[in-house]
Amino acid sequence: MRKRVIATGAATLAMALGLTACGGDSDSGDGKTIKIVAADYGDKASNASKIYWNDVKKEFEKANKGYKVDVQVINWNEIDKQVKNMIQAGDQPDLLQTGGYADKVADDLLYKADEVLSPKTQENLIPSFAKAGEVDGTQYGIPWVSSSRVMFYNKAVLKKAGVKTPPKTWDELAAAAKKIKDSKAAETPYALPLGPEETQGETMMWELGNGGGYTDASGKYTLDSAKNVETFEWLQKNLVKPGLTYSNPASTDRKTAFADFAAGKVGMLNGHPSLIQMAKDGKVDYGVAPIPGKTGPLDSTLGVADWMMAFKDGGAEKEGVKKFLDFTYSKKMLAFDEMYNLMPVTQDTLKEMQGNGKHKDLEPFFEVLPNAKFYPLGDTSWDVISAEMKKTGGKAAADDPKSVLGDLQKKAEDAAAAAK
Repeated sequence: MRKRVIATGAATLAMALGLTACGGDSDSGDGKTIKIVAADYGDKASNASKIYWNDVKKEFEKANKGYKVDVQVINWNEIDKQVKNMIQAGDQPDLLQTGGYADKVADDLLYKADEVLSPKTQENLIPSFAKAGEVDGTQYGIPWVSSSRVMFYNKAVLKKAGVKTPPKTWDELAAAAKKIKDSKAAETPYALPLGPEETQGETMMWELGNGGGYTDASGKYTLDSAKNVETFEWLQKNLVKPGLTYSNPASTDRKTAFADFAAGKVGMLNGHPSLIQMAKDGKVDYGVAPIPGKTGPLDSTLGVADWMMAFKDGGAEKEGVKKFLDFTYSKKMLAFDEMYNLMPVTQDTLKEMQGNGKHKDLEPFFEVLPNAKFYPLGDTSWDVISAEMKKTGGKAAADDPKSVLGDLQKKAEDAAAAAK
């Protein structure tokens, strides 16, 4: 999930198909047309998110005569930019499903969650995720999907390389990657995607492994902390320069890394639940394990949630927006979660997925989620900082980490000051 797992910028959680749209057959601004912009979680035409949203549109309109739904689905690499353009043009949607909400709160664009959700729908949200949608104690972000992260490994690759057990520490990971390279068991021993799709996610997982992260206990940004700089120095020395990962991680997106793993070209990588089906489709015999840290497996992995939010100045009446959200969250959440094998944010869907016997492969993700660490989603400057990280953060794996992270820290401090 963007993201974020869930949070995501960064989630995020999804793959890019390019700009697609469904609906669009109704005039906006008439009070009865609900305009939705949503991110595309699909990686091919057969699982494009427009398929899901077309179904929701059809069922909602049938159950609520007089209302129309206009949905635009945009790939993850473009959605933030396109939504920003919509807002600047005064053409914001009624509902937006994407990776972050706090910057919209800072601009006073959003309804509070209790203004557009019935009490029953609010109570059905998993409390920890509902709380993650708060800014200064008030919920604006409505959780959409969640995920946590674990390390995936190709069992056949590790066996061919003579790696008996998945690595638990950084040094063990580097040693396993070297064995994979020497045995030519896989084209890329360890996939390190630090490209713009989800730089902030891969970065945070590695920094957590060294006791670092994005903020300190008080919420102050610490992007260029000594521990974070040390993390990237280790990555350069032990993975990038020895050729045990992609030659240019800063230009390699998660989508590429996942596709390579599903094609049997990668030995190990960090991943979220969507990779499970991709690996199965590619007939990869995979295993999962806790993400290795500097001295042992991570105590707290990355958690990501993606979000739904409602704009006050959209064209639809608030009552129609509430009807649509209540309908979607009560009747259609299971379909979306099962479509992408993502973890739910509603209690009834969680109960169903844990009890129907179809989701044993998600158990390792459920296990690590309670202790997961999230992006600073409630900080109104986070979306700005996340966007900056996507632009330049991956360069820390090739250039001077202290300089790259120092530049990001200054931008973070400036953005945090501007948000006050």
